[in-house]
Amino acid sequence: MPCVNIRITREGATPEQKAELIAGVTDLLRRVLARNPATTVVTIDEVDCENWGIGGLPVLDYRAAQAAKAPAMKEPRR
Repeated sequence: MPCVNIRITREGATPEQKAELIAGVTDLLRRVLARNPATTVVTIDEVDCENWGIGGLPVLDYRAAQAAKAPAMKEPRR
């Protein structure tokens, strides 16, 4: 019985989005590993942003630092 745990930051994923994640992961395991959807367990854990870190920083600080590094969007050529 496959058990998949998805962890996401608590930022307003809707019940519909969560249902799509559960269905998609279940189907992926069915297609790739021939696992029975009836015995596939998928759980979604939502973590508060202040409890999630990347690269030694709280996730919101990390995102802000990455955004500051990103080059400004260029206008498309015509």
